[in-house]
Amino acid sequence: MHRLVKDIAKVLNQNIEEIAFIIAEDFGEDVEKNLLEIAKDLGAKGTIYYQDKPLGTGHAIMCAKDSLQGPCVIAYADTLFRADFTLDETADSVIWVKEVENPQQYGVVNLNEKNHITGLVEKPETFVSNLAVIGIYYFKKVEHLKDELQQVLDAKLTHGGEYQINDGIKALMQKGNVFVSGKIDEWMDCGNKNVTVETNTRMLGFLSKEGSPLISSSINEENATIIEPCYIGENVTLKNSTIGPNTSLGDGCVVENSTISNSLIQTNSTIKNAILDNAMIGNHVIFDGNFTSISIGDYSVLE
Repeated sequence: MHRLVKDIAKVLNQNIEEIAFIIAEDFGEDVEKNLLEIAKDLGAKGTIYYQDKPLGTGHAIMCAKDSLQGPCVIAYADTLFRADFTLDETADSVIWVKEVENPQQYGVVNLNEKNHITGLVEKPETFVSNLAVIGIYYFKKVEHLKDELQQVLDAKLTHGGEYQINDGIKALMQKGNVFVSGKIDEWMDCGNKNVTVETNTRMLGFLSKEGSPLISSSINEENATIIEPCYIGENVTLKNSTIGPNTSLGDGCVVENSTISNSLIQTNSTIKNAILDNAMIGNHVIFDGNFTSISIGDYSVLE
């Protein structure tokens, strides 16, 4: 989330007044605190909204209806992107898209001769375009989207039991709102363990080329080898271990007698006697075992 919000702020290149997060209520206080810190770091007000039932993107957006006023970016939290373009603020809305080789697997946009978006087609059976919607949108006046989504909710217009943002967007298009595409260079998914680990690898490559500092000076090392690119946070202890390549270790982790590559490990976790590859481990985990490709949530213990 921090990376996503930071990259959106870079593209917008303007002050952000508020960042609203729509989450499930059981995410917990630690998650909420971290999200509010993301907003604070950008000098913005942070607001938490809860979606009590998974009723689709349109429903989720309307959970934050009290914040839907003026210019706004809406982004799905399971995606990252890399882009270098100037936002077209003359358009009513911008939909971020990426050229893909298999458009039949995505929702795609239809463009007219003016390069305006005239339609959205979900997983087209016949070719429409190869520009896939990545789940990031800009609205000059998001209250107009709110009005249309309220009508969608009132009419109980659902698809598979869910309310979708696309129904609000299509209604705005029918009323003459101008939608243009914002093309990105890289689109990276974070929807499951395998693609998140792959995304971590790609982000480390990008940040390494940019010269970003990735390895903390506060590491405690004893007979340890680090194969870059790696991210290693503050106060990490490495003993008799090899870390990397393409591995991220959060603050306060302890790794002993282990080899870890192509993996993503959150904060304050302890890894012992392990050979990990293509692994994702949460916060405050204790892992001591003979497993390789794993996915473990926060506060788990495997010994």
